[in-house]
Amino acid sequence: MDYNSRIEKECAFEGVKMEVIEPSRILEIYKTIEETNMESILLEKAPKIAVYIPENFEPWDDAVTLALEYARIPYDQIWDEDVLKGKLSKYDWLHLHHEDFTGQYGKFYAGYHSTEWYQQEVQKNEAMAKKLGFNKVSKLKLAVALAIKDYINQGGFVFSMCSACDTWEIALAAQFTDICHNVFDGDPYDPRANNKLDFSQCLAFENFQVILDPLVYEHSTIDISIEAAQRGPNTYFSLFDFSAKFDPVPCMLVQNHTSLVKEFLGQCSGFRRNTLKSSVLVLGEVVGTEEVKYIHGNFNKGTFTYLAGHDPEDYQHFVGDPPTDLRNYRNSPGYRLILNNVLFPAARKKELKT
Repeated sequence: MDYNSRIEKECAFEGVKMEVIEPSRILEIYKTIEETNMESILLEKAPKIAVYIPENFEPWDDAVTLALEYARIPYDQIWDEDVLKGKLSKYDWLHLHHEDFTGQYGKFYAGYHSTEWYQQEVQKNEAMAKKLGFNKVSKLKLAVALAIKDYINQGGFVFSMCSACDTWEIALAAQFTDICHNVFDGDPYDPRANNKLDFSQCLAFENFQVILDPLVYEHSTIDISIEAAQRGPNTYFSLFDFSAKFDPVPCMLVQNHTSLVKEFLGQCSGFRRNTLKSSVLVLGEVVGTEEVKYIHGNFNKGTFTYLAGHDPEDYQHFVGDPPTDLRNYRNSPGYRLILNNVLFPAARKKELKT
């Protein structure tokens, strides 16, 4: 960027490294970029950011929201009513908070249905569904999921983590059947629901089965949490290496100071490889296993990127655990992947066409 004394002072105050370089050094940098697996991408605008997250999102602390707050990146908080009123069109980039778009409240029923926070979650969502004219929370969430799909179709960028990755796609596949047990919506699920899933409605996944038992803390066979947990906290997932000159988008999304990132679990810890559509680009995987951790894809004019797991610096996050203090993880490779996605829509679009 052009030199600015105010920016220099702000960098010094915030502990951000900054270097003033001469014109001759600039030429050397561009020569290095030209001769190696690098590319220069102009960041031409600060994207308008929205986070889909409830007002009282505790006990759900969200890694992306933590990163945005820590980096002082402005964002707007939006929820179901905002989405259905068409407000997504105002934003370049949307993050989906750890939401259950199937209307099953995260399938926390077995362990938490008697807790105050769970009951408040149910009441809040039922009240919103009634306000917006839906007789079930699952139908409200489906309408929201379809609106988000249209947002991507029209050119929006979506980044999701944890259960927002798979439950959003499950809701799309199950839009013509009922997968909710009566403990969630007051009537039984369709016993033939798994035969009625329409995978053509999904962007990333296919050939999966939904878990209909309300006492099982799992939504579908997309997720690979059980196997991931068995491998333990000393597991790493590998980032793929892409050509900066020919594949600028995935190159931007995986840029990091390391190619290995420590595993972290969540309600959706990883994606089973055989449930991915062939059009999906794999950005990161646990080598030698069925677990894919990080994926990207295009849908008409827009894109979607999914990073499985809850918090890159909290291996196994539980309900009620305190949020991560990012001051202790200033060089976190997992959080850098999150910030790559924030950076992505700032790039000049014509340079990202492949």
